Amino acid sequence: MRLEINNITKRFKQKTAVNDFSMVIDANECVGLIGPNGAGKSTLIQIIADILYADHGDILLDGQKISKMKEQIGYLPQYPNFFSWMTAFETLSFMGTLSGLSKHDLQEKIPLLLDKVGLGKEAHFHVGTFSGGMKQRLGIAQALLHKPALIIMDEPVSALDPIGRREVLNLLKEIKKETTILLSTHILSDAEEICERFVVIKNGYKIEDATKLELLDRYHDSAIFLMIRKEDYSWLTTIENLPYVKKIESCGNGFKIYVNRLEDDAHRLLQHGLDSKVVFIKFDLGIQESLEEVFLELVV
Repeated sequence: MRLEINNITKRFKQKTAVNDFSMVIDANECVGLIGPNGAGKSTLIQIIADILYADHGDILLDGQKISKMKEQIGYLPQYPNFFSWMTAFETLSFMGTLSGLSKHDLQEKIPLLLDKVGLGKEAHFHVGTFSGGMKQRLGIAQALLHKPALIIMDEPVSALDPIGRREVLNLLKEIKKETTILLSTHILSDAEEICERFVVIKNGYKIEDATKLELLDRYHDSAIFLMIRKEDYSWLTTIENLPYVKKIESCGNGFKIYVNRLEDDAHRLLQHGLDSKVVFIKFDLGIQESLEEVFLELVV
């Protein structure tokens, strides 16, 4: 199902949490909503899940108002809250009953779903004994219980230890094969692992919407990274005045040489260095930022 978010604005007293935000998610996409803490991610997620009301704009799922399509949405909050005295099976039975599922359907679905999220053996354990990762997996199970077309997840792994994060990420990789996912997070490595597209939000505004490759290409440096011997550093002052060299920056154990035309100028620069008896330890073309570096460049 196609999700359309049209010009959503939400204010809390003097603060505008989401400002004229629009985006579209097509069926079977996995989209990462990324941004720093306080950017408006959770507010937007709750509006999409029809928990909060927007001051302006509308949200459509398959062309219908989101309020009329809630049965097609699965929602996982950042901190899923369950009754500790219930077992995993009882928790899903309770949630399923609230969603209007029949007792017969629940008896069939719950064991299969608990197996799917890796909790089959813990079906009759009390939730109060569960680790954070187990509770997140149970939260994913309740979000999947009614077979939604769209799953919305708010920071699903931010509070987990490395083992719990790995469990949940592996599960999400399986789920996204058959379900549309909108994942809110500020952990770039997690989003990068499972999402094909990234929407960046800052101060309530959408500032980017692109795939990982598009983001990296867009913030690609036309630069050469090189490492040379310390005794050859004087050569750098020689090349500063070359017409095709724009600037030189120190970068770790080497230098970034920004040029006008990467391939042509790299050949000329290399030849210039060889003619000057410079010994190159490393000479790389087209230095790309990591996704994290692009994110920092966008939001800082």
